[in-house]
Amino acid sequence: MSSSRFSPALQASDLNDFIAPSQDCVVSLNKNSAASRLPIKKKQVVVSTKPPEESVKISLKDCLACSGCITSAETVMLEKQSLDDFVTRINSGKTVIVSVSPQSRASLAAFFGLSQSQVFRKLTALFKSMGVKAVYDTSSSRDLALIEACNEFISRYKLSQLSSNKEVGTSLPVLSSACPGWICYAEKTLGSYILPYISSVKSPQQVIGAAIKHHMVEKLGLKPYDVYHVTVMPCYDKKLEAVRGDFVFSVEEKEVTEVDSVLTTGEVLDLIQSKSVDFKTMEESPLDRLLTNVDDDGHLYGVSGGSGGYAETIFRYAARALFNREIEGPLDFKVLRNSDFREVTLEVEGSPVLKFALCYGFRNLQNIVRKVKMGKCEYQFIEVMACPSVV
Repeated sequence: MSSSRFSPALQASDLNDFIAPSQDCVVSLNKNSAASRLPIKKKQVVVSTKPPEESVKISLKDCLACSGCITSAETVMLEKQSLDDFVTRINSGKTVIVSVSPQSRASLAAFFGLSQSQVFRKLTALFKSMGVKAVYDTSSSRDLALIEACNEFISRYKLSQLSSNKEVGTSLPVLSSACPGWICYAEKTLGSYILPYISSVKSPQQVIGAAIKHHMVEKLGLKPYDVYHVTVMPCYDKKLEAVRGDFVFSVEEKEVTEVDSVLTTGEVLDLIQSKSVDFKTMEESPLDRLLTNVDDDGHLYGVSGGSGGYAETIFRYAARALFNREIEGPLDFKVLRNSDFREVTLEVEGSPVLKFALCYGFRNLQNIVRKVKMGKCEYQFIEVMACPSVV
């Protein structure tokens, strides 16, 4: 697996700084020592040539606490986020639920020359023929995430108008939190001066994970720890997001992960091609209606747009909620230094009252971070994505 599959923000560090798969990583032989309670970082690792009394294995969760990023050892750490593991879980009799993102549906639809609805029905048929219990659509959780993001922005905007309010999490601009590559980079590299600005809203992947493990399992007559939840996403960074400790909870003294594994669009394409079936002509299956944005005629619906979409949705909502302005038609995003950095402004009586930005790609990300750090950022909301856009 090549590190180039991850976003630029996860490739910014020295990729030669890694622990080879053949080496033992010894953090501490004393579990009660102060060092053993620290986040595992590469500079703290000691590679021993002598057999240790007790080796401590480095997991993908530990990788998130590291000062580096994805390395040559990623094949070891990501072995439980693979297509082979997905098939193994099904064959083991585990109750497997799959959630498909609209971005992955769109990519597969373009590849096979089908509609997104056709792709979703065919994927449902394919997964269920393998033994998957249910197949859901994350556009429903995306809608929920956008609603929460709108509410959060209005709250923080109003609090920011109170000059005496200096509480953490009330400052502007609000930086979007749906891109795990950007969040991982911010946590490990930027520190406390940028984290208070980041939105507290979960990504659509984690929203649907929480909905399934906290609520849907009851409707299915299952326990959260008996369900293996897999999402299909367009981005390798989503694998990192799924294993974060923030998204683990306990049920009956058992740890439960909201999203157990992530398959990328490319991995699902590999799965389709490995089945030696004609995906374009294969039979379609009725869609599961729970957690799926589909009407009685089988049409998918929800907030339009590909990856992102936060800036546009929140801008329209804020214009109406704060300034009683209803925006019709497409937003007029102005391209600045490049197509991956754009802004949109709402004026009331000739004065700008809202100014949002789209910041895609690592080079633009660094410029925004610099402005926020210096207190010279003119935007109230910034949609941040670690990868360049496709427009």
